[in-house]
Amino acid sequence: MANLDLDLVRSFVAIAEVKSFTRAGERLGRSQSAVSLQMRRLEDLIGRRLFSRDPRHVVLTADGEMFLPQARRLLRLNDEILSELTGGDVAGEVRLGAPEDFATVHLPDILGEFTRANPRATLAVTCDLTLNLLEQLRDGALDLALVKREPLGPDMGVRVWREPLVWVGADASVAESEGPVPLVVAPSPCVYRKRAIGALERVGRPWRCAYTSPSLAGQQAALRAGLGVTVLPLEMAPSDLARLGPAQGLPDLPDTEIALMRAPTAVPAAAEKLAAFILASLDKQHQRAVG
Repeated sequence: MANLDLDLVRSFVAIAEVKSFTRAGERLGRSQSAVSLQMRRLEDLIGRRLFSRDPRHVVLTADGEMFLPQARRLLRLNDEILSELTGGDVAGEVRLGAPEDFATVHLPDILGEFTRANPRATLAVTCDLTLNLLEQLRDGALDLALVKREPLGPDMGVRVWREPLVWVGADASVAESEGPVPLVVAPSPCVYRKRAIGALERVGRPWRCAYTSPSLAGQQAALRAGLGVTVLPLEMAPSDLARLGPAQGLPDLPDTEIALMRAPTAVPAAAEKLAAFILASLDKQHQRAVG
């Protein structure tokens, strides 16, 4: 009987998740040609084609689709066995998704502390919009995801953070001018975009999208240039931007929530440990903030 090479299996899973030999190589620290050679070796070993390739697309074949959940299960088992035998810190890759703004403000110190305490664990962090993160979680491309949710909306995951939302802009004149309120927002779907539009429509104030950018840095640059106003969590609002509100005819906003969700299938031991670490660390941050 032939034995599966776990390095080949890990490369296969990486390619299936990012749908690119080049990007999989970047994740694994290998060249595109090395990853391609690995896949030829794996396909020769099992006697099946796993990917359909052309110059622009990498797509799983029917055999590849069948092998993918088995490959993930094999890697998780390998990581769990190593963790149990060695004790102490956990090993293996954890794929975490988070909104860019929350990841930028709250996660760097937490993730840095986790990796120092667990040097054999590796993190692959994806920043994206909540609905995109939910899709990746459902498709098995993420182990954990921090997502934005409505306080009274669907029961998604474990709440880890709650924070007031505020209107911000370069100065009060941006919102006081006649005509529709100019909004600086992320593309749809975005919870803060939805909140801003919904709040304005509830009070009957017209609005327009003056600047749309998926990048938090791009949005902040537009705000500083006086192109419009936006909605942000209080702690994430830059200190050089003005807080706006009823005095400028802008309505109050309900709080925002961040929840931690796990993949619908079993997650690696390292992911479970990271989940517990994030919950404990954010709870400490929140207690300091309200204390």
